[in-house]
Amino acid sequence: MNQPASGSGPNGTPMISMNNVQKHFGALHVLKDIQFEVPAGQVVVVLGPSGSGKSTLCRVINRLEPIDSGEIRVDGKILPVEGKGLAMLRADVGMVFQSFNLFAHKSVLDNVALGPVKVRKMNKNAANDLAVGLLERVGIAEQKDKLPAQLSGGQQQRVAIARALAMKPKVMLFDEPTSALDPEMVQEVLDVMTSLAKEGMTMLCVTHEMGFARHAASRVVFMSDGEIVEDSTPDAFFKSPKSNRAKDFLSKILTH
Repeated sequence: MNQPASGSGPNGTPMISMNNVQKHFGALHVLKDIQFEVPAGQVVVVLGPSGSGKSTLCRVINRLEPIDSGEIRVDGKILPVEGKGLAMLRADVGMVFQSFNLFAHKSVLDNVALGPVKVRKMNKNAANDLAVGLLERVGIAEQKDKLPAQLSGGQQQRVAIARALAMKPKVMLFDEPTSALDPEMVQEVLDVMTSLAKEGMTMLCVTHEMGFARHAASRVVFMSDGEIVEDSTPDAFFKSPKSNRAKDFLSKILTH
């Protein structure tokens, strides 16, 4: 997949922009002076060893974690600290986690339709139509009347993706979306993510799935000890990583 021109979407504004971002957990410096942009339509996969700051990078973009200093913008708008502005920004930034976070007492259809009704003030019938269409898109429309507990992990994660898409987000964040799944369910979730990538959705994906990183990403960002160490095309990263940290990481991952 070709890498879009660096820096900007159609209107010249990066979809995600991080400038001098610092984040500590107590004495631990988990994000160190992060400078980073994601143009519209680009798929960026973030790789790195455990504890490198990947998930925190993902979580600060919609302010699930506050930052200590620096600036984060989504589609040119600075990240609000709280209130209505933050709620609206979160509606524009879809997030899919390791755990599915579905409402256990609501049907699959209601899980997907709830956000558009509550946040986007969509008519319930229109929201249900939207939800059915999205469930078809992720391949589980026939499960729409079931409760989440009646689905497999892979199916629940596809519901979570449909729920995020129902808000018509400008960008999708994926934080280890397959790491809690049984191996045979991983591919069905990656297939949905790959189709989104092909459709031009702006995506930031923290994952251990090297095949997805190789084949679906426009860019690979490698993190270690809270820093972005490498930022290159998948081809360049996997064939000729520049840093010793990346070489060490790949030697451990790719020999298994």
